[in-house]
Amino acid sequence: MENYFPPCGKLVRRADLLPLLRATGAELRALYARADAVRRAHCGDAVPIRAIIEFSNVCANDCLYCGIRASNPAPKRYRMTPDEIVASARQVAATGAAGTLVLQGGETPGPGDDELEGVLRRIKAAVPGLALTLSVGNRPRATYARWQAAGMDRYLLRFETSDPDLFARLHPDCTLAERLGCLRDLQALGVQAGGGFMIGLPGETMEILADNILLCREFDFDMIGIGPYIPNPETPLGDQPNVYAGDPDMVFRAIAVLRLANPDAHIPATTAFDALFPDGRNLALQRGANVFMPNATPGPLRKDYQLYPGKPCIDEDAADCARCVQARLRALGRPVAPGPGHSLKHKPPAP
Repeated sequence: MENYFPPCGKLVRRADLLPLLRATGAELRALYARADAVRRAHCGDAVPIRAIIEFSNVCANDCLYCGIRASNPAPKRYRMTPDEIVASARQVAATGAAGTLVLQGGETPGPGDDELEGVLRRIKAAVPGLALTLSVGNRPRATYARWQAAGMDRYLLRFETSDPDLFARLHPDCTLAERLGCLRDLQALGVQAGGGFMIGLPGETMEILADNILLCREFDFDMIGIGPYIPNPETPLGDQPNVYAGDPDMVFRAIAVLRLANPDAHIPATTAFDALFPDGRNLALQRGANVFMPNATPGPLRKDYQLYPGKPCIDEDAADCARCVQARLRALGRPVAPGPGHSLKHKPPAP
């Protein structure tokens, strides 16, 4: 059975990945065990905690699957003030668990970029040991550089699909080439860059899924975020199910194969896994993932940041989520990783 798997980090062809993505029975159990062993060997058992604050649900884009798309009238729009964001960051730091704060919001280029620069500086001054990740979409390289100078350590920008035609159908506001160009700019600046994709988008084939994993390998991302496509009834794709709806194991196969292809990347167990399975994030942590991202968004705002229906934890607050994640990790016998949990492969550029 060991020979069934190509060597770690050497999955460089689509043909190598497809048999793994089709594994069932004993081969599937072996795939999960191998992914977990690779995760342990390269990342260890300690789990980095990255608390996420969804500071704004205002978005200028109209992606066909997203609950906060610009033309969706359902969510009550909000944008946290700089003071509110900094206060939430202090609360995250006070829990003592999270080494990273992720600031995520809709894509709204413009004056708000200057405001974010100030927020980054204020958080770094208030809690200098906290690593800062931004996830707010495409920006010019010069903007990324300003944010980096203000204290941004990392940037998460998922490409969602590696297929240009599928990307174009789902994202009317930019091209795949533009998105990948932003990721190259971030890497050239020396920012710890994260990419990733959705599993099972309408129009996706297993070949595209394999290519998604290969694209992550090509970029050699510091962090890779993936999760299942979950149809949102308030979007144009609301009546189109996940293409793997009849094969729920596919979401875990994907994360396991992603780990084999990217042995030293940080791979989070994303919230969407819990939306599909009661213990989805626990299972992801046992099948290749190594990072947990609890929600630190102020409780009253959570219901309005629902990219997909059934998002868990919308009735809790940051303290509840911090306690929950620590309890879940204890149940798995996995300690919380100390410190900021920087990339296992990142080397800052020479001065």
